[in-house]
Amino acid sequence: MRKVVRSSKFRHVFGQPVKADQCYDDIRVSQNTWDSNFCSVNPKFLAIIVEASGGGAYMVLPLSKTGRLDKAQPVVCGHTAPVLDIDWCPHNDNVIASGSEDCTVMVWEIPDGGLTRSLTEPLVTLEGHTKRVGIVLWHPTALNILLSAGCDNLILIWDVGRGESVISIDETHTDLIYSVAWNRDGSLICTSCKDKKIRIIEPRANTIIAEKEKPHEGSRPVRAIFVSENQILTTGFSKMSERQVALWDTKSMEDPLTLQELDTSSGVLIPFFDPDTNIVYLCGKGDSSIRYFEVTDESPYVHYLSLYSSKESQRGMGYMPKRGLEVNKCEIARFYKLHERKCEPIAMTVPRKSDLFQEDLYPDTVGPDPALTAEEWLSGKNAEPLLISLKDGYVATKSRELKVSKNILNTRLPKRSQSSDSSAKVDGTLEQILEDIKQLKATVAEQGKIIADLQERNAK
Repeated sequence: MRKVVRSSKFRHVFGQPVKADQCYDDIRVSQNTWDSNFCSVNPKFLAIIVEASGGGAYMVLPLSKTGRLDKAQPVVCGHTAPVLDIDWCPHNDNVIASGSEDCTVMVWEIPDGGLTRSLTEPLVTLEGHTKRVGIVLWHPTALNILLSAGCDNLILIWDVGRGESVISIDETHTDLIYSVAWNRDGSLICTSCKDKKIRIIEPRANTIIAEKEKPHEGSRPVRAIFVSENQILTTGFSKMSERQVALWDTKSMEDPLTLQELDTSSGVLIPFFDPDTNIVYLCGKGDSSIRYFEVTDESPYVHYLSLYSSKESQRGMGYMPKRGLEVNKCEIARFYKLHERKCEPIAMTVPRKSDLFQEDLYPDTVGPDPALTAEEWLSGKNAEPLLISLKDGYVATKSRELKVSKNILNTRLPKRSQSSDSSAKVDGTLEQILEDIKQLKATVAEQGKIIADLQERNAK
């Protein structure tokens, strides 16, 4: 007799929300209807796009800063219009990029320990889009390479160290770009577009390797990610507005390897893939659940594992890199779920009794060191990510951070003051200058009135 239940060590993975006091409360999460995650997380910080008057802002919190937040919590607020997407640099946990409706991309450095005052000056501002920037995405293996996609149907790839765009993919997409994803070594990108096509592109040669028209019949947004060298996974909608997930072989895109219908709901399914366990998590905007599947070599290739569900729907979702997880608790993924007014971490755990390190759950994973420089990648080199073992847990060493932060941006950019004393002095001086300017303006306005009065009398 054939087995009814497929055996898998991930069959009993379960989601566990943290206790109420471990959540981040009193956050005014962005009300924007844009289909991004509104949240990005790494082993040091949690960043959340928030509602802000007079421009765009997002909040950056050290992971340990749980509980109710202060009303005057400092924010990153250099954009002049709402922020649409944020992404932490995989090679330096203090550096984050943001894309905004003001058509710019900005790269910021967050001090260790988090913000003590609102940050208005980015390390670098990248200008090149003519419409709002909805996607920002760091390269997985090359230092300082950042991709951005805008509503001008344009993908720009930037060398952040030089502060300029080095690749422009401008004639490929004829409509709004819904999603962009790098493959594991960063040699290819996969895009989904409103023109109903998914494309696999070699960005340096600006050539389309493969494309598929209408991977899903419905007209709502499609998302696409790489799950292996030759396979991509897409989420979309059928003609009857049923949500679907499909797996494609990039070498022959005629028919999907598998196409599964899930449910009828209007929220776009955002996929997160973990290459270490081959599990893909689907989080729907406006849903109250996370579905997860295992991707294997045997038909039907995408195997349903389980569903985590809760009462409240999610406005966005952050996904923790593997090195930020608690390996001694057999945690294989952690999500940061955005509610209307708070952020709730959810741990995905494999139930095991042993306290020992579970080598089968934690193969060597992607570390924080880049495998290539920007110049090497641009010249045509490719390299797999540099891996680290999680056997003793991940500890960010000081030397590594210093090395990476020195590399992050080269000398063309203005030097930042090292000590907090000098920055405080600069702040004081600036405030004094601004106060003086205010007083001068008031004096000039007063003198102007007197002159006008005198001229009037003279005329009479």
